[in-house]
Amino acid sequence: MKPVFYFLLSILPLVAMSSTQHKNVLGTELEICSTNPLTGFYRDGFCKTGIEDRGTHVISAVITKEFLEFTKSRGNDLETPKPEHSFPGLKPGDCWCLCATRWKEAEEAGVAPFVKLESTHEKALEFIPLDKLKQYKWSLLNEMTY
Repeated sequence: MKPVFYFLLSILPLVAMSSTQHKNVLGTELEICSTNPLTGFYRDGFCKTGIEDRGTHVISAVITKEFLEFTKSRGNDLETPKPEHSFPGLKPGDCWCLCATRWKEAEEAGVAPFVKLESTHEKALEFIPLDKLKQYKWSLLNEMTY
């Protein structure tokens, strides 16, 4: 019984930290981006980042066909499943945590996907101004365009 108790005590800080200590670009609590497919650098559904995340996967995006074609042309194929990395491959309409620099690059090329502001980590503001992100705000009205 003791090992289970100590295990629970050891993970309690991680559970508590899951989103409450992370803010989104609007300054409120970071919301989940996606669990199907399971996204995030830490594969916990949140677009959180840390020192291990060299790509800064903080943009919660609703993937489009145009973005998939663009990122593939840049050497990052997000469509093809990679079972060895537990990656199912993405399709238009999926939500995924993107690298801030890749999203910015796609925006400059005219193919940036929509952004779920409530699920986009505040760290994104170091790369992209809030006004620019708001231009790509995801809403149910956008659903027919991906």
